[in-house]
Amino acid sequence: MSYLETAAQFYSEVAQTPQVGLCCVQSTPLQLPGLNIPCKMQEMNYGCGTTVHPTELGNQPTVLYVGVGGGLEALQFAYFSRRPGAVIAVDPVLEMRQAAARNLEIAAKENPWFDTSFVEIREGDAFNLPVADDSVDIVAQNCLFNIFEPEDLTRALQEAYRVLKPGGRLQMSDPIATRPIPEHLRKDEQLRAMCLSGALTYEEYIERIISAGFGQVEIRDRRPYRLLDSQTYNLQENLLLESLDSVAFKVPIPEDGACVFTGKTAIYAGSEPFFDDEAGHVLPRGIPASVCDKTAAKLADFMPDKIMITDSTWHYNGSGCC
Repeated sequence: MSYLETAAQFYSEVAQTPQVGLCCVQSTPLQLPGLNIPCKMQEMNYGCGTTVHPTELGNQPTVLYVGVGGGLEALQFAYFSRRPGAVIAVDPVLEMRQAAARNLEIAAKENPWFDTSFVEIREGDAFNLPVADDSVDIVAQNCLFNIFEPEDLTRALQEAYRVLKPGGRLQMSDPIATRPIPEHLRKDEQLRAMCLSGALTYEEYIERIISAGFGQVEIRDRRPYRLLDSQTYNLQENLLLESLDSVAFKVPIPEDGACVFTGKTAIYAGSEPFFDDEAGHVLPRGIPASVCDKTAAKLADFMPDKIMITDSTWHYNGSGCC
């Protein structure tokens, strides 16, 4: 477990002395009407993407945020859930909890709508979340789970599944690798703490999520993140890391496997007004219909001459086939 101690020490240091762009390519904070993000929070924006998706935050959900960081996304979630204790922010690093608390005090002065009671900061970690089973609507983490060794990642995903209500969402943003990361980099504890060497491939990452029990996964965004160049990192060729934003739903896994949405569509080009596969998928002629990757493969095999399957866009906002 020494790599986790290295990570804790690393984030203790950057909590006390923020370093802009230290480990992650920083994303532009989500701009919302009436939301002012303190400069100190922006300096501590170490995430690789975003877990805050406004269309999914109706009805003031209870959010458990794992790895509070500077408090930026906890503040953003509180924007949608303006009530005491709506956001529970968990972090094992004392200095990070203290920094987030200070930043939220500043945010309360700069945002008339915000009260610090909206965000409750608790000591805890991803493997032992300090909340009851089936108690929160959303679990979110940004650029944290990629630090974990694969088996520890599985533990964290299972713990998130435990605390989510049925139908709840696990909203994540993590680096992924376009090919397996070599052993000499994976064993470098400092690089792992800096979110540069612990990333799994897309296929491995999604499989871990499904194995934890999540029956539906939706990709919100996928984009270049960092390049590990061959000279600096002692590689035979450059290795591209990407940032993946995903939402996994605590719903049963169908008998034929989990539904993973990556932005594919199916388009019926036959002579009839529509095509019905009698499995819940109706395709009007000539009109793209969103489908999960599993359904896309089945339809492509069933009628390859009459059904066109478009490529993944790596962007999906719901309302799909399953």
